Amino acid sequence: MSRSTVAAAAALALLAGCGGEPVRRSAPDGGGEAAPSAPPVFYVDPDAPAAAQAARWAAEGRTADGELLRRLGDRPSAKWLTGGAARDEVDAFLTRASVAGQTPLLVLHHLPQRDCGRQGAGGAADATAYQDWVRDLAAGVRGRPVTVVLEPGAVADAVAGCVDDVAGRLALLRDAVAVLKSTGAARVYLDAGHPDWISDVGSLAAVLDRAGIRDADGFALNVANFVGTAANVRYGHRVSDALGGDARFVVDTSRNGNGPYPGATVAGAPSWCNPPGRTLGEEPTADPGLPRVDALLWVKYPGESDGACRPGEPASGVWWPEYALGLARRAG
Repeated sequence: MSRSTVAAAAALALLAGCGGEPVRRSAPDGGGEAAPSAPPVFYVDPDAPAAAQAARWAAEGRTADGELLRRLGDRPSAKWLTGGAARDEVDAFLTRASVAGQTPLLVLHHLPQRDCGRQGAGGAADATAYQDWVRDLAAGVRGRPVTVVLEPGAVADAVAGCVDDVAGRLALLRDAVAVLKSTGAARVYLDAGHPDWISDVGSLAAVLDRAGIRDADGFALNVANFVGTAANVRYGHRVSDALGGDARFVVDTSRNGNGPYPGATVAGAPSWCNPPGRTLGEEPTADPGLPRVDALLWVKYPGESDGACRPGEPASGVWWPEYALGLARRAG
């Protein structure tokens, strides 16, 4: 374990012991307060790129590098859905997870005008196409447990003002929450950016409210970013307080072990795009022991590029084994 990971664990321990709500449990005879249900075990996809890369490198004699990549391949991570035949794709993924006895994690990232011109731009052609896609995707759930992170960047971009039709976007998010929750099996977290994006948590909470947060299971922080977990938890509490104090949240810890890059740019590109010197964050878990935090998740797959921001870098979402190796190696 790296020094950065040890320091993060110590900070999280302090957060867990300060200002948290009591854990409520009961006797099995039904007296007292209700016992909480067991947290889910998230799905480890055997077809994830790190596992295949580790096997290739082992076969080529890169045994040590292959073992390092297994730190990625053996951990649960999210499947991103960005368009296409969603029903079949979701059905196949959830079937494999069900056979493994685990709960899959999905990310929906197909909203019209997604990313506001940043790397990975795309999305549905219009509102009707998006609503049809969400319904097709929900049909693939078929009552099986799934955790969903809904539309990274969508709410924060609406607050920041780069969206042409804010009311239309928020209506699509509300609709997506309702459709996903209608499956009876999906836990849904609306993405809410990260601490270095929107400083006005009151405005963020107001837009989350308009986007359907009251019908969702909570919000998600730090998706595909590098802000440290302790900072995200503190920020999450502020957002939750602005929503009334009972909103829960999840945090993407996939690459935040060293925190964000200290500068705004690196070699002429934004520092959120494949920054050097970063490392893996805390292990994914649905039992983090932190107040109001439902889970620490690996939402962005470690080793997938953030975009072709500098010469020679792969396009957004493309597996980049050498970057992945650096993340694993710096984890200690």
